[in-house]
Amino acid sequence: MRYRIVDVFSDRPLAGNALCVVVDPCPPEVMQAVAREVHLSETTFVTGRDDDGYQMRIFTPRDELPFAGHPSVGTAWTMGPGRWTQATSGATVVIEVDDHGAVMSQPDPVFDELDHAPAVAALGLARGEGAWQGTAGGTTHLYVATDEPIDALRPDMNAVGRVAGGAGATTMTVFRRLDDRSVHVRVFGPHTGIPEDPGTGSAAGPVGVLARRHLGTGTDITIRQGDEIGRPCRIEVHAVEGDITVGGRVTACAEGRFTL
Repeated sequence: MRYRIVDVFSDRPLAGNALCVVVDPCPPEVMQAVAREVHLSETTFVTGRDDDGYQMRIFTPRDELPFAGHPSVGTAWTMGPGRWTQATSGATVVIEVDDHGAVMSQPDPVFDELDHAPAVAALGLARGEGAWQGTAGGTTHLYVATDEPIDALRPDMNAVGRVAGGAGATTMTVFRRLDDRSVHVRVFGPHTGIPEDPGTGSAAGPVGVLARRHLGTGTDITIRQGDEIGRPCRIEVHAVEGDITVGGRVTACAEGRFTL
């Protein structure tokens, strides 16, 4: 089975969020094992294709996801320039691809406000500006807003996993407004097998909406994520309900074959 590794939300290889795209048919019973072998944040499997659309499945090293952002952007880019309709178990989205990157539509998020104290304590923050459970495309994150710098956070990963899991969330996503057009984000998901994610497209649209509503950013922002773990990502977000888009640059890094 042929595969490609691409680095998403970066204009250079060995940065951004790496993704493995398996482009040839893969037996469903070995998909999770392949993702565990690769051990990137996500591995995708294209399961069907026509002239302007395709279906795919998304796996972390431990679980299958109904929808995810950087796998959607990266997989569409490997399919080539054009306008693609992508279907997963959680969402059908439209992705515009050119030679340099891709921009995807994203379903509007649904939020439930939470007591932010447990999440703030798990992250090691002194204070928080609010916490929300948010779901878009079937994927749920726990979002925590703060006005503290988050560069040097040292979360209690056991507590992060416990609090996020208790909220039915895949990750705990903390964000801070830098200015009207930029937001600093860090995303922790120890119970998914990836302690910190470099660039999280499924969380980016909801972060844009929350930052606009509660922190006073504009409708178009750049998310800065991944610098702390040596995988800088830059994610461009248009955060207007009914017209949410998430995108960025993509670059090829490697290709090869699984011999199973």
